[in-house]
Amino acid sequence: MELTGKQIAILGAGGSGYAAAALGLARGAVVSVFDSGSPEKLAPAVSRFAALGARLTCGGEALRPPGRFDLCVISPGIDASWPIAAAFAEASGELVGEIEFAWRLGNAPVIAITGTNGKTTTTALVAAMLGAAGLRSIAAGNIGLPYSEVVLSGKSYDWIVLETSSFQLETVSTFAPRIALWLNFAPDHMDRYRILDEYFNAKKRIFANLGGNDLAVRKLECELGLAGREATFSAFASGGDFNYGSGNIIHPASGRRFPFTQGELQGKHNAENVMAALAVADEIGIPWDSVEAALLAFKAPPHRCEKVAEIDGAIYLNDSKSTNLHSLESALNGQEVPVVLIAGGKNKGLDFSELREVAARSVREVVCIGEIAGHIAAAWDGAVPCHPAAGVDEAVGMARTLARPGEIVLFSPGTSSFDMFTGYEARGDCFRRAVLDRVGR
Repeated sequence: MELTGKQIAILGAGGSGYAAAALGLARGAVVSVFDSGSPEKLAPAVSRFAALGARLTCGGEALRPPGRFDLCVISPGIDASWPIAAAFAEASGELVGEIEFAWRLGNAPVIAITGTNGKTTTTALVAAMLGAAGLRSIAAGNIGLPYSEVVLSGKSYDWIVLETSSFQLETVSTFAPRIALWLNFAPDHMDRYRILDEYFNAKKRIFANLGGNDLAVRKLECELGLAGREATFSAFASGGDFNYGSGNIIHPASGRRFPFTQGELQGKHNAENVMAALAVADEIGIPWDSVEAALLAFKAPPHRCEKVAEIDGAIYLNDSKSTNLHSLESALNGQEVPVVLIAGGKNKGLDFSELREVAARSVREVVCIGEIAGHIAAAWDGAVPCHPAAGVDEAVGMARTLARPGEIVLFSPGTSSFDMFTGYEARGDCFRRAVLDRVGR
């Protein structure tokens, strides 16, 4: 895509907006940035964009396009149906997202990953596997490094491993990954989407431009009606190209086995993440034995079923990233030993009774925290013993007295953290400190 002399509008002054602006300027475009946030709050950003060579317009003035643009690049945090997006779409030749923009200007093949849960872990896992195989790769996208920044760097990669959210996929049109992974699907982000199908269809755009030589990798239980080449996986059902049994990932067609439970990752849901990575390995010709050590040594990113410590024979897992019921359900279903669960946080209207049967099957004791603690106890009354705790530290101490050797103490709140913390990261850090403070005591 030729950008020299083109007028480009960037909507959003965050990380992806900055990276897109820098890439556009580097390719010769005239870039203007717009963000409806207050001028006072965005004052540092104004200076940052000015140093880059782009003017940032803030506040109410940003809601009205000052003229025509050849292209408008929208950040994923901005809903394309909002008035600001609609106004700039009308005033521009085309409106695209940052992923689509970077795709048109890049040249390395892409492995794209989506799913309601597990995206970040699998993205990092695949990138680590490729590196262990001697391939030049980088993890980017929703994992934190904007795709545009990777393209701007000019570095040569064999593969770009791209975590893609539904927000990012809403605005792709020509984006065509060589391998596309669909990990799972469950209701989420219903504050953005009017109906569940909108969320589903946004994510499914990851497959929109796959060609005959490309591969779709999907969870067996998620029937997507795709016409091209597929590889399927499941740790919970048989019949996929990758299955699970007795602690091993199994490839029935070849008889190969991968010793999953010998590694650092915990839970059958993480076994599925490894299955997806092995499907990628098969597609690009990486022998399993050449990357087995790297996959077994791979540790989950912070706050995603991260193994913190073992105390008195019980393993403590930090899954603070669990901010919805599906992620909690996945974490519980993934465990193969009894669980002492620490759950709760902000009461955002979630109905924990939906997980009553899962809790009864997987959990031996629950420690409830946060605004929603009473609701959890009521929803699971009679299914599993529930104990209230005033905070995370007290909950860890209580869980220690309840846990038995060989069990899992799982911190998987199932809701957001804003009743007590600034985000799930701060919440997970608090859990980690509380656990490590008790090691050796």
